[in-house]
Amino acid sequence: METAALILFLLALVGCGYNFAAAILVGRYEPGPAPELVTAPDVAILKPLHGSEPALAANLASFLNQDYPGRVQLLCGIADPGDPAAEAVAALVAAPSRASVTLVSDSGRHGSNAKVSNLINLAARTSAPMIIVSDSDIAVAPDYLRRIVAALSAEGVGAVTCLYRGRGDAGLWSQLAAAGISYQFMPAVAVGLATGRARPCMGSTIALRAVTLGRIGGFARVADQLADDHALGAAVRATGLSVVVPPMIVTHGCNETSLARVVRHEIRWNATVRSLDPLGYVGSGITYPLPFALLGVALAGGQGWQVLVLAALARVTLKLRVDMVTGAASAPLWMLLPRDILSLGTFLAGLFARSIDWRGARLRMGRDGRLSAEGE
Repeated sequence: METAALILFLLALVGCGYNFAAAILVGRYEPGPAPELVTAPDVAILKPLHGSEPALAANLASFLNQDYPGRVQLLCGIADPGDPAAEAVAALVAAPSRASVTLVSDSGRHGSNAKVSNLINLAARTSAPMIIVSDSDIAVAPDYLRRIVAALSAEGVGAVTCLYRGRGDAGLWSQLAAAGISYQFMPAVAVGLATGRARPCMGSTIALRAVTLGRIGGFARVADQLADDHALGAAVRATGLSVVVPPMIVTHGCNETSLARVVRHEIRWNATVRSLDPLGYVGSGITYPLPFALLGVALAGGQGWQVLVLAALARVTLKLRVDMVTGAASAPLWMLLPRDILSLGTFLAGLFARSIDWRGARLRMGRDGRLSAEGE
């Protein structure tokens, strides 16, 4: 048997062990009963919006349909008054709700990161003691605020973030993207948290007290960062406070309508992770046992098929476990193999990407994580 095939089989076997371990560790984030709250402070939820999405109105509405006794303010920001996202917000403003909903249209720019500029404009419109930042494509359960506020109220906690699963909102390609989130990204974070390798702070949720946000210099501190979510978490940790991930999983709606969009998005994502943790990124290559085993069998002329069977079993086990914990299947079983092959390809592309496509603009990534337009 060729040396290359042996190496591929070894990588696949290590990856099988990883997948079986991940299937166990994701269970730590299955939510239990919703906590009782001692206090229910006012909460401002900041939603930076850009363009329309298939389930935007429903995603936003999920933050209003909360079993939370305190006052809730939903602030939705757009930079262009003609942004189609405004229509979804207008429908929420008109609907009866215990929460207040405000659309903020402000074109003020505060750095190279358009999302952070939006957040700076939104933060100026609230005096709530508790701030939650969440991406527009996130949907949550009715007990979301109870769980977030309870976690943030614990001693020594400076911020709360959440694991998330994928949900395809725009057909086949969006399902493919969702599978990558649910069956690769989320388990990787769960394993990273268990081993101490991961220190996440994710756009699905970043909840922090207003005093903590002021202490780190506000959102302006990350106005030129590509990985603004990660940078906010690092800033909170630098104050001596922790960033915690409670046992709950929110939903990320994927809206990719073509393979090209999936690839562009994931190369940008991978390049961002590589820039933050190069060694960890290279090590994450072991998480693709199925394509490694498939390549090994091809090089070995059919030998080693047992490794391929084990790799398939490991991936199916992880998928079924994630579906059980989250209560929903992000993609059909047959999609695992094409999904894993695509993931390995975008992983390799992420090793070499030095600029990214972001909302139609081509931006260069600096070594410190900062963004600049190509040519500057």
